[in-house]
Amino acid sequence: MASMPQKITTFLMFEGRAEEALTLYTSLFEDSGVVDITRYGADGPGEAGTVQHATFSLAGQRFMCIDSYVKHEFGFTPAVSLFVNCDTEAELDRLYAALADQGTELMPLGSYGFSTKFGWVNDRFGVSWQLNLPEGQ
Repeated sequence: MASMPQKITTFLMFEGRAEEALTLYTSLFEDSGVVDITRYGADGPGEAGTVQHATFSLAGQRFMCIDSYVKHEFGFTPAVSLFVNCDTEAELDRLYAALADQGTELMPLGSYGFSTKFGWVNDRFGVSWQLNLPEGQ
C-alpha cells in the first residue's frame, strides 16, 4: 500500500521571523529541511522577502509557516506545544540549550517522575517545546 501524504500539518504563523525560525528548527533535527518556500515580492501584501508560505520538515514530519502581514493581538501559547521524544540525553540537552537560547524556560531540565529527563521551553519566537527522554533511554 502506498503511503498517504500527511493529512494534518502543524501551521505556524510568525510576524516577520518565519525564515529565521524554520532555519533554526531544520538545523536542529536530522531528516529535516525546507521543502518549499515562497516569499512576498515588492508588490506585497507582505514585506518583500518575508515568507508568504513555506513547508519544511523536522525529523521527517512536515510543518508549514508564514509571516503574517496582518498584525494581530495573539501569539503562540504553551497550551499548544511540540513534544519531542529524544533518543539520548545528549540530544535532549543539545535541543534544550538551542531552543532555550533567548527563550523562556518553563520547566528546567530535570526528572519529574514521568520520564528519565524532561524540559519545557518557549523558544525565542514563542513556540513551545516539550523535550522528553522516555524511561529506559
